[in-house]
This record gives sequence, C-alpha cells and structure tokens, in this order.
Amino acid sequence: MIAVKKHGVILQKTDLVFENAGVLNPAVIRDGHSVHLFYRAVRKGNYSTVGYCRLDGPLEIVDRYDLPVLFPQEVYESHGVEDPRITQIDGLYYMTYTVYDGVNALGAYATAKVLPIFEKKGIITPTITYADFTHLAETKRALNEKYARFNAHVSLTPHTAETKDLLWDKNVVFFPRRINGKIFFLHRIKPDIQIACVDELDQLTKAYWDNYFMHFYENVAMEPRYAHEISYIGGGCPPIHTDHGWLLIYHGVHDTVAGYKYVACAALLDLENPCKEISRLPYPLFSPEFDYETNGEVNNVCFATGTALFDDELYIYYGAADEQIAVASLSFSALVEELLHFANAEIKPEV
Repeated sequence: MIAVKKHGVILQKTDLVFENAGVLNPAVIRDGHSVHLFYRAVRKGNYSTVGYCRLDGPLEIVDRYDLPVLFPQEVYESHGVEDPRITQIDGLYYMTYTVYDGVNALGAYATAKVLPIFEKKGIITPTITYADFTHLAETKRALNEKYARFNAHVSLTPHTAETKDLLWDKNVVFFPRRINGKIFFLHRIKPDIQIACVDELDQLTKAYWDNYFMHFYENVAMEPRYAHEISYIGGGCPPIHTDHGWLLIYHGVHDTVAGYKYVACAALLDLENPCKEISRLPYPLFSPEFDYETNGEVNNVCFATGTALFDDELYIYYGAADEQIAVASLSFSALVEELLHFANAEIKPEV
C-alpha cells in the first residue's frame, strides 16, 4: 500500500456570491515555486464559475481573486462552467471544463498564453443524442447495459424548441504533450473512460465523431474493474509522463448503502499508445475518511483533478464532499514502483 499524507482543507467557500455555496475540483499547474489553482466556484442555486488563486509552494495561498476568471456567456453554459483541468502543450495553456445548461453537460476548452487569462474556444465533445450514439456505437457489438443506465438524465430547466437531451460527455483531460505528433485527450461517457486523438482540434467535426463512435470500443481506454470503482470511472488529473508510462490519477465510484462513494485511483498507460493500459492499483489510492470528505454538499467524495510535483513529493488536489478543496501527497517514485508491481496482473472485471 502507498503511504498517503492528507494535508486537509486548503480552500473554503466565502461570502462572495459567486462562491458562497462551495469551492471544489480545481485545475492545477505548477510554474516554478508557484502553483496556479483554478477551481469550480458554486453559488447558491448550483450555478458554477471558475475562480482563481495562486499558491507559494504546494500549500500556502498567497493570492486569491474576488471575481471569477471564467463564467457563463453562452446559452450552452447558462447553468455553469464546471470542473476545470489544465495542461500546457506546445507552450500554450489548455483548460478543459464542463459546460452545463440545465439539460446537457458537455466538454469545452479555453486557451491562454499567459495565466490566468483564458479565451474560450467552445465545445469540444460531440453534440449527439443518446439514441444516435447507440445507433453508431452498436454497429459492431452491443453496448454494455451500464451505458443505458447511466445516460438517462433529468433536466433542471424546461426544454425549449432549441434544446434537446444530448449524450453527456464530461471529464475532458488533455495529455500534456503531443504523442507522435497528435493531441490526445481523455473524456468520459459513463461508465468508462474513452480516449481521442487528432492532429489538430479543428478536426473534431461531426464526421470525425460519427466515425469514432462506429469504432467505439476501440476508443475505450479503461473500464471499471475493481470493487471500489465498479459503478463507473472517470478522468481526473492530467496524465504525468514517466519513463514507464503515463501516470493517471482518476476517480472511481461505487454504490453503497449510503449512496455513491468517490475515491482516487491510479493507473499507468502506455507512452506511445495510451489507449493501452499497463497497470492499475487494485485498491483506492485514497478514499473519504475525514469529516470534510464524508460530510458536505455531496457526502463521501474525493474527486482529484490536479497535481503538482515538488522533488519526489506528488501533491494531489481534490474536491472534498463537493464543498471544499483538500490536498494529499505521496512519494511519486513509490507510486510508480507500486504500479509496476501490478503490471503483470491479470486484467479482468471484479464483480
């Protein structure tokens, strides 16, 4: 087992209207000794924007904005912009996040040359109904029954002539460098984690996604396997390059008598073909245990979305009970070594 140190809560909600209900699920990137943290800020009524603060080192907050840096401006994000992640590719910062209009939740992205000012680029995931998705995805084989179970959504706002229920596609996470000249990213249609790649992002057309879904199972990177993640899994922190593979911190979910429990998990993906899984831990990296993780807006949640590496210590930033932001840390080299220990484990679902 990996020794994990929990440092507790580092960021809480304030009386400012844009973050008076909660702060959670931050995008994180290190720049020298500074850590930039872009977090989901929730106001009462469940409307989300993206707030910003800067840390000196991994834990000390030295600057925090009193206004959001990203907020709803389009109809498709009228109910909020949520759960950012951040990477840097070819010298440009990419922030991915979820847009929500009260009916549909989809992945979008923005770019920046200098932090923390981002320019929105729009939706990156397909805008397709679940019926059309299944029609394409079942060209070769039937979908796992969990796809139907997890993709029926209840709208929070009334439908209009312009709105319709779309396939929810969230947790978009870019790899922090090109692989063989291509841009790779993870995304999540429950219950699995899927992966996509293109030469440039403007190739993500309807024709691209139609072809992608016709070869759907070839694009599934990871499926739930162990008991702690058996309900569904999803991308968490941007992958980290190691000599042995891409280290991925992701979230696993399992249904309990007290409701869904979200835990942090770890896996290694192949450097040249990240759709190929090398290894994953057969146990959670860490789970809800303290009051700030077990009691909040949503109980029993550790939702990891960003990391910062200082020497050999990997700091993992996560939403705690959908209300606060907490930090855990562990030995980076020990985690990689532990994953390599399970590299030859038989890959089969645990039921």
